Amino acid sequence: MNSIPYYEAAGNEVALFERAWKNRLPLLIKGPTGVGKTRFVAHMAARLGLPLFTVACHDDLTAADLVGRHLIADGSTYWSDGPLTRAVREGGICYLDEVVEARKDTTVVIHPLADHRRVLPIDRTGELLHAPSSFMLVVSYNPGYQNFLKGMKPSTRQRFVSLRFDFPDAGRERTILRAETGCDEMMARRLVEIGRSLRALKDVDLEEVASTRLLVYAAILIKDGMDPVEACRSALVESLTDDVEVAAALHEVVLANFGG
Repeated sequence: MNSIPYYEAAGNEVALFERAWKNRLPLLIKGPTGVGKTRFVAHMAARLGLPLFTVACHDDLTAADLVGRHLIADGSTYWSDGPLTRAVREGGICYLDEVVEARKDTTVVIHPLADHRRVLPIDRTGELLHAPSSFMLVVSYNPGYQNFLKGMKPSTRQRFVSLRFDFPDAGRERTILRAETGCDEMMARRLVEIGRSLRALKDVDLEEVASTRLLVYAAILIKDGMDPVEACRSALVESLTDDVEVAAALHEVVLANFGG
């Protein structure tokens, strides 16, 4: 039996997930990049003993990528289930990560699964799959990264119970770093302080701020013997921006914590 992936709860999200699953409700998780949305879903799937089918959504994702398609091999044609169909058949969790990146005509395919019907029509095979009680649909997206063309339609969003994730508070973030990487308390404190300082910068143009995931990466490199300043440059500064001047400003934050 696989071990349960580590996850440090922030509030009632575990109980909410379990109640949503028990009552056959789909779940929407929204929050910034790198704050643990995907880890949380993996944790809950293992906790509930359910197979997990994760789809990283993107602009070219088609309905067939989710549902399935006919393939040709050895001169014959056969049907191949997509991850959404497999999750329904096996009674698992289908997790659509960054669902707003998928085309709107693609996400419509989840509508019959995300309301009282809980069915998946497969037009190409003529099947109408009824989701078993253990099946759960979970989607996520980053509201701060949306634009007018990539917002979630209200007709889709209102089919879900919703859960908001945010950056962990300092104490929880230190606990996460220590549990994930084995770094000591002082190093965890320094890295968390860097992360909080980078997130608080007002005059620096960043598409995304420093995530807990990037702090974990920095801690892993440092734990392996890399110089802390260089580890933070690689895991934080250069991962957050391509702009030389912005990178220099971010590096100053790192030096303020490690350069002395």
